[in-house]
Amino acid sequence: MKLWIWLIALFSLPALAEEPPVVYSGTLGKTSIVLELDLNKPDEVTGRYFYQKYHLDLPLNGTLDGQELKLQEGLDDFDDTPRPELALTKDENGGWQGHWTNPQGKTLSVSLQPVQLPAAGMDDGYLSALIHTDPYEYLRLSALQLKAGKSENFMGYQLQWWTEPQSKISLFEIVSGYPETEIQAINQKLRTRLWQEVSGWHACMLGASRFGQGEYQQTVTPEYLSDEIVSVSVFTSYDCGGAHPDFGEAPVNLNAKTAETLTLEDVVWVGEGAPFHYLNAEDRTLTGKNDVGFDTFAEYRDKKWAPWLVKQLTAAHPQQMKKPTEESDDDCDYSDPSVWQFPAWYFTNKGLYFDPTFARVLRSCESPEWTVLPWSAMKGHAGSVAISQEP
Repeated sequence: MKLWIWLIALFSLPALAEEPPVVYSGTLGKTSIVLELDLNKPDEVTGRYFYQKYHLDLPLNGTLDGQELKLQEGLDDFDDTPRPELALTKDENGGWQGHWTNPQGKTLSVSLQPVQLPAAGMDDGYLSALIHTDPYEYLRLSALQLKAGKSENFMGYQLQWWTEPQSKISLFEIVSGYPETEIQAINQKLRTRLWQEVSGWHACMLGASRFGQGEYQQTVTPEYLSDEIVSVSVFTSYDCGGAHPDFGEAPVNLNAKTAETLTLEDVVWVGEGAPFHYLNAEDRTLTGKNDVGFDTFAEYRDKKWAPWLVKQLTAAHPQQMKKPTEESDDDCDYSDPSVWQFPAWYFTNKGLYFDPTFARVLRSCESPEWTVLPWSAMKGHAGSVAISQEP
C-alpha cells in the first residue's frame, strides 16, 4: 500500500469510529491553531493539532470525563518523559476552554470552537473535496502556497514545475501540447497527486515525531508523454519512525484523452477473452468501476501475467534474468514469477518499465534500471485502451 495512503488512513480515519473526528479552530496563547479530536472512546481520546504558522502536526492523547478533557501532547514513548498537557472544559457552544502547560511550568490559555468551513473551495478539485472528507487536512493544505519552479520542454510538451516549500514536494503541470480541455483534466489529476504527497509528508513527520525527525525524499520524473499517454515516475524514500527506512515507486499513468488512471490491464492483456479493468481499491481518491473482484484479478496476475512477463523479459534481457546459482553472490532472482505479480510500472521510450516486488530482506533487488518490456513484445497483446503511438 502506498505510504501516503496508509499514513493518512492511520492518522485521519479511525477504524470503526462511531462518529468522525471533530475539528476545531482557535488559539493557544496568542497563536492560531487547528485541532482534531476523536472522542468516540472517552478513555482513549486521540487527536492532533497544528499551529497555522507552521502546519506541522503535534499528536495528542488523553481522556474525557464528562465535560473535562485532559490531553498530553506528543506520542507516548513509555519512559515517563514529561510532556506538555492540555486541560480543557467544554463550553456551551460546543467548544473547549482551558490551558496548556509545558513541563517547565509555562501556562498559556486555550480557546477552541468547532471550525466553520466554506460550502465549497476556490476550485472543484482535490482541496474542495477535502472540505467534506477531511476538513483538518483541508485547513492545512488550503493555507499553503506553491512556488513556481523551472519550465521545460519534454517530448514536445511544455511543463511548468511547482513546489510546496516546506515539504519540498514537487510536481509539474502541462502548459501546452494537448487540447485545452485535456490539459485542464490532466493538470487536475497531477495537482491532486502533488497535494496527496504533501499530506503524505506531513503524516510521515507525525509518525516519526516519537523518534525524532523523519525523512521523506521524493524524485519525480516525466517519463513519457504522447497524444494518448501521460506517464510519470514518482520514487520516494522515507523513514517515518518504523523499524526500517523504506522506499518505493508509485507512478502516475494517465489516459491523456480522459485523464483517467490507466491500469496495467488497460495497456497489456495476456489473458483469455476481453481485458478486464481492476483498479486497486486502496486508493480511495481514484474513481471508476472494477469489472472483476480482487480474487479474479490476483489469479490472473499469478497464473497468466507473471509467467508471461518473465518469458518476455528473459528474451529481452537473458543475462540479467538468469536464475542465481549457489556460487553466485547475487541473490536477486528475477526469474521468479512471484516478484512480477504486482509490479509498479510506467511508460518509457523503449517500452514499459517494471519494478519488481521482493521480500524485505531482498529489497535491494528492487528498482533495477534494465527491466523494460520492449514495445515489440506487446504487439498482439493490446489492453482495453487503444494505444497507437509508439516511438
